[in-house]
Amino acid sequence: MAALDDKGIEDAAILLMSLGEEQAAEVFKHLAPKEVQRIGEAIAKMKAVPREKVDAVLERFHEVADSQSMLVTDTDEYVKTVLRKALGEDKANLLIDRILQGSDVTGIESLKWMDAGSVAELLRNEHPQIVAAILVHLEHDHASDILKAFGERQRNEVMVRIATLDGIQPSALKDLNEVLSKVLAGGDRLKKSSLGGAKAAAEIINLMGSSIETSVLDYIREADADLAQKIMDNMFTFDDLEKLDDKGIQTLLKEVQSESLVVALKGASPELREKIFRNMSTRAAETLREDLESRGPVRLSEVEAEQKEMLKIVRRLADEGQIVLGGSGDDEFV
Repeated sequence: MAALDDKGIEDAAILLMSLGEEQAAEVFKHLAPKEVQRIGEAIAKMKAVPREKVDAVLERFHEVADSQSMLVTDTDEYVKTVLRKALGEDKANLLIDRILQGSDVTGIESLKWMDAGSVAELLRNEHPQIVAAILVHLEHDHASDILKAFGERQRNEVMVRIATLDGIQPSALKDLNEVLSKVLAGGDRLKKSSLGGAKAAAEIINLMGSSIETSVLDYIREADADLAQKIMDNMFTFDDLEKLDDKGIQTLLKEVQSESLVVALKGASPELREKIFRNMSTRAAETLREDLESRGPVRLSEVEAEQKEMLKIVRRLADEGQIVLGGSGDDEFV
């Protein structure tokens, strides 16, 4: 399922509601945890949907469905069978593991459905290297929440290992297999996956909040100053929004609710605020200034939460190619 924006989530919710409980349940079985959560939330918020909107969604779905055809019901099995017939068992197996890499990590998939606190409790007594190897398979915001539930020392040790991890070896996957009660399949032939590294560490740290972020980076800097710098080079903080060009700021503002923007800017630098004002209409900028001035004290946790949400939007827009994030060296922030 492709990534959905708010409109796509709403349409998906309407479509599933129109299918009925049994059919909708079958669809949910094939969705990722985040997709289930977002669509479920959208369904819960819907009280009444105009008939013409339902008809429009169903018509569009019918058009999309008609334009696509499922040639093979089980693509994994098709690939395996074709390659084995063409190349023989031994050669085919070498390629199959690369092609289908990661599809058998069912233990880690099950963790994606668990709340962060439960996963943290499950992993609390495991070696930091094992924890790191597991967390790099999860969504970065999920991994961040899990790390927040650890003690400072354990959190820092895990982050060092995430930042220095350049892949998952078969032997490491065997360890994960034991940790997760033998739920990882195919450990003998799974090849090294390009997970972890400074970039993954930076994206997780970005979501932790400024106080934890400082502690983690200080710890890593003491152990390896060059590694700490590599991580910082891959980080994009809220104040770094000032580095966006005017077009990027304008694109971002179209995606952010005014109430969220007000709270997020309570903790922004004067320079960033002015850049935001410059990229709004005179009337909108004046309204935003008034809202900021009239708004009383806001908890730091609320400000950071809204800033994190804006950073998620920024990264999505960057991934979609709608904005370009500046960085050091030849790499871009994402």
